[in-house]
Amino acid sequence: MKNYPFLDLARSNAPLIDELKAAACEVIEGGRYLHGKHTALLEQELADLCQVKYCVAVSNGLDALRLIIRAYREMGMLQADDKVIVPANTYVASVLAVSDNGLVPTLCEPREDTMNLDANCIESLLSPSVRAIMPVHLYGTPCCDEKLLQLARHYNLLVIEDNAQAIGAVSSVPGLNGTKVTGGLGHVGALSFYPTKNLGALGDAGAVVTNDERLATTVRAIANYGSDRRYHNIFLGLNCRIDELQAAMLRVKLRHLAQETERRNAVARAYSQHIAHPQVSTPAWIEGTTQVWHQYVIRVKGDGARDRFRELLQQQGVGTDIHYATPPHLQPCYRQFKSYKLPITTAMANEVVSLPIAHPITPDDAQEIAHIINGINL
Repeated sequence: MKNYPFLDLARSNAPLIDELKAAACEVIEGGRYLHGKHTALLEQELADLCQVKYCVAVSNGLDALRLIIRAYREMGMLQADDKVIVPANTYVASVLAVSDNGLVPTLCEPREDTMNLDANCIESLLSPSVRAIMPVHLYGTPCCDEKLLQLARHYNLLVIEDNAQAIGAVSSVPGLNGTKVTGGLGHVGALSFYPTKNLGALGDAGAVVTNDERLATTVRAIANYGSDRRYHNIFLGLNCRIDELQAAMLRVKLRHLAQETERRNAVARAYSQHIAHPQVSTPAWIEGTTQVWHQYVIRVKGDGARDRFRELLQQQGVGTDIHYATPPHLQPCYRQFKSYKLPITTAMANEVVSLPIAHPITPDDAQEIAHIINGINL
């Protein structure tokens, strides 16, 4: 029986192994392990990709979000107890970054088609204390439309993009800066390079991208012990720097990102074209966008159907995962949100299943998996 693992990072990295080894050896032999040339070059390359002026490479994606909000507080643009609208259907890190800085997450239901934040729900959540919106480009689908942008402009709201899952994605509408690439749509964007991402490090790494020079300078200082120069600490800072080895690994992988996006789109298209099961709904393809398919997430309808579905797929050699089984408002650390009525978010959490899409899964594999799905009797 053929196996279709959900994720095998060793196999995913295998085609680039010689390039990765060469880059690692260059860093090891060069003796510069922080603040080196690869970090500087990676920042420029990421800024170019996101069509922004500035990039600060940092320790991970959560730290990128934490640093952004902390920087806005230092700049006087956010303050304690301000509210940030965050999608209720997201990984908990999006919400943690808000709480960690003494701000209040305001959870917004998602759209049924994209599973991203529903801009039509934003206005009912607005109050004088709401100062920012955090669109999350979940699973690699851009979360930006005219409604969201109009509200941000009209109410003078900061737009902080959580672009952890959608590097290289392109929106159907230009953002606040007139560009369409995610990360550069709002005032600032956060990137994650966790190893499972489309552009994954061999450990933890992240980045902040923006057109705001003061914000970039503030983030860079806070991330380096709060110092603007050696032994001169202007903020009560943190240690959130990227290391040179991860920067070098990411530069190798960045050269292949467009090819990886093309491969994922081909796999996703094969799934969408061939899955035909009455209890399974496939994700939407959004016209005019480039989706990068960090995950290919289906929904399985029926009480208890998802667990049975996954079990039957596993018996056929198909690995799956759930992103995410427990939404933030039902996590123990957010007991204050437990009573929130978020029916769309809760339904998604009970129904979503992620199918294999990372390398080495091919479009032919996806078609074979689709036929296995179609034959499942729930």
